[in-house]
Amino acid sequence: MDQTNLSSSPALSRLSNLLITSFEREEIKNQTKTGINVNRFVSELATWYEKFRNAMDYRDEEVVRRAAIERILKRRLFFGGDGEKIATPLMRELLWARYFPEASISDEEIKKVGRVIDLYLEFREQLLARPHDVKIKIDKLIYQLLSSHLEIMLNKSKDIELISNFIFHLLRERIVIKDDSAENRDIQVFIAVRRAFAKDDIAFLKFHLFEQYFGRITEENVHTVAGNFAKGYKELEGQMHYPIKERIISYVKKQLPPFLIFAEVLRKERGGVRALIGNITEFRNSIFATADARYKTISKKVRTAIVRSVIFILLSKFVFAFSVEAAYDNIVLGYIAWNSLIINIVAPPLLMVISSLFIRTPDNNNTKRIYDKLMSILFVDKPELDRPLVISLKPERRNPVLNFIFTFLWWGAFILIFGYMAYILNRLKFSPASQGVFIFFVAIISFLTYRITQTASSYTIPARQNFLAPVWDFFFTPVIRVGRRFTEGLSQINIFIYIFDYLIETPFKEIFGFLEKWFYFLQTKREEMG
Repeated sequence: MDQTNLSSSPALSRLSNLLITSFEREEIKNQTKTGINVNRFVSELATWYEKFRNAMDYRDEEVVRRAAIERILKRRLFFGGDGEKIATPLMRELLWARYFPEASISDEEIKKVGRVIDLYLEFREQLLARPHDVKIKIDKLIYQLLSSHLEIMLNKSKDIELISNFIFHLLRERIVIKDDSAENRDIQVFIAVRRAFAKDDIAFLKFHLFEQYFGRITEENVHTVAGNFAKGYKELEGQMHYPIKERIISYVKKQLPPFLIFAEVLRKERGGVRALIGNITEFRNSIFATADARYKTISKKVRTAIVRSVIFILLSKFVFAFSVEAAYDNIVLGYIAWNSLIINIVAPPLLMVISSLFIRTPDNNNTKRIYDKLMSILFVDKPELDRPLVISLKPERRNPVLNFIFTFLWWGAFILIFGYMAYILNRLKFSPASQGVFIFFVAIISFLTYRITQTASSYTIPARQNFLAPVWDFFFTPVIRVGRRFTEGLSQINIFIYIFDYLIETPFKEIFGFLEKWFYFLQTKREEMG
């Protein structure tokens, strides 16, 4: 029977009914209008500063605010202080940059932020006072946990948690790890859903696992948690470095398009979702309209990602070009080879922009596939989404001859791609240093372009595999894998980040604070004149 011709829908599945009931009960608290007010001019300056600063730190939009909280905490705690001293300026900086709406943070919430900061500072002292048989970067971990705790506490919407839980329960039974426990399977599915759907970064994932192992940290249990922390931390790190976690994340990503569209409908309709689903025709129209709107936003997200990537590359490239290439040319050649230097600076961002022109958004046929899967998700207790993922921790035994051939071909692809690039650059008279820098950034661009393509295809359910996919995998996967390693390393050592965070941001924020007080003083004088 064609469900689209029904005027009313069949009964919802148990999990779908629970999710919709949760949304009906969940009300986003009204933003209080009695909190901190900030000067609009200062806020505009701070917002532009944050946009530029975030472009240097390649992150998903969903974790930018948490990262900002961590960054501000690091800077302010570097100069000492406690929760009472830090909470107000922390929240004021976040309001300046419009991470929260103006006047949305009350005085009581600021006091709560101060208490949480003090709690984690106490936890830090407890950890430092105890010997550990595992290596723990305590300060880094504390900033990750504290910033995640504050972000979740201050976020008044629980939508992500509700939908993530829904996806987890639907997918957990469709993933089988043949040689590991169901408990570890569940933890890895939880991580995969949080990473793929909620876009959690490492800090968020560690915080969620921390709460799974120890519960929410409080003044009453902080000593107990610190005493048992080493053992739990070892298990936590084991889950974070699970050997086959990427394959599970990849599988979860492929299942997400219908969930992403339905999440938008849930947020839009809230208490009216059940009534909407009750009329299949209206529900179908809503799904198609929502999907069309999301497809249009893909272009904007892609443009934003490209701009951020280009800024990230240019700034990083500037450092490498003049600290590596120019230094090598001066020492070895006795002069700076400006031609190769300019090509090395301009070519990588240009390649990224050109690559972005080939990104395509989904069409109506894709929406039909999303709708069909969504109908199964909503009305079938155990829906057929995709074939189950059955994997093992231990690699399957292969024919030794085939294993040798596959390994040879894999490394052959590396040598072929990178060797050909080196050959072309050598013909163009690039020095060894210039060749290394060029290849380094081409690999990074390949990875960033791949990430942007993934963003563009986040709503796509492929009808069938592209016949050119094996060719793509052979020639470009090695470059993308190398680029991923380079990008992660570059993000950690980007000198511009340290310059901004410790040499520029501090005086900038002090200037913002001075300007705000000055404008308030002028406003007071103006009001005194009646």
